[in-house]
Amino acid sequence: MRKIDLHVHAGPSVMPRAVDAAEMLLEAEKSDYRAIVIKDHYFPTMMSADQVEKHVGSGKCRVFGGIALNNSVGGIRLKAVDAACALGAKLVWMPTVSALRHKEMHSGKGLAFPSSQGMQVAEETIYYLDEAGNLKPEVLAVLDYLAKHPDVILGTGHGSRSEIDALIHAAAERGIQRILVNHPHYMIGASVEDMAAWSRLGAFIELNATVFVPESRFCTNDIRETKEIVDAVGLEKIVVDSDYGQNKNGSPVAGLDAFIDMVQKTCGLDEDQLDLICYRNPAWLLGMEV
Repeated sequence: MRKIDLHVHAGPSVMPRAVDAAEMLLEAEKSDYRAIVIKDHYFPTMMSADQVEKHVGSGKCRVFGGIALNNSVGGIRLKAVDAACALGAKLVWMPTVSALRHKEMHSGKGLAFPSSQGMQVAEETIYYLDEAGNLKPEVLAVLDYLAKHPDVILGTGHGSRSEIDALIHAAAERGIQRILVNHPHYMIGASVEDMAAWSRLGAFIELNATVFVPESRFCTNDIRETKEIVDAVGLEKIVVDSDYGQNKNGSPVAGLDAFIDMVQKTCGLDEDQLDLICYRNPAWLLGMEV
């Protein structure tokens, strides 16, 4: 079965990871993956993605990287986005570990994660709406830039439901078509109605394995939620990925395979429908030929 994973946490990273980018690529090739996206909360991943694809892989599986707009790259900075895109970034994620919502959902710890090795400076939380509820100028600047780079995906990150709602509306107004709503069912606080509304604006809704697979250390959600989301959104705007790679949480490939099997049984999907959400939709987002 053809697969693309748009959300893999592979090392090197200041957070301990189960696999590095090279190990992930070799494992993905054995499981008929056509592409993976390496994500890191603290540092851009285009360089490691480019190097492992050129020097480790067999050519069967593409490797892409991106940038998360957290404090470690200056926050929501247009110059950081510009440099990342010049280096081939396929995904620009809005703040994740630096987001105020992320801190609120992790018990208000000063550091985003206590397992981040060597980091000593507390996060300055980012909330990108002003007092009137409007997107701040730096966010609009990034959206204007991405509107001129239609091959780059906007990832919504770990912001609050209000932030993401404003972000998606503004992105749609600018004609940005490649929008990926990161795990709206987890941490974000979005309703199924929100997800359906965002999909009607053109956004793709991410269902990620790590919060649904019972064996995952981060399982928080009931698999039956996936059917509610699929029924409301429609398969044409659904993407399945892993969000795996955390230390001591098992293989991202095994986690995604388990999740795909769960989604198939829960939602009653046939092979063509699975191919749509596991391969064709993410392939379109990456600009790959299907």
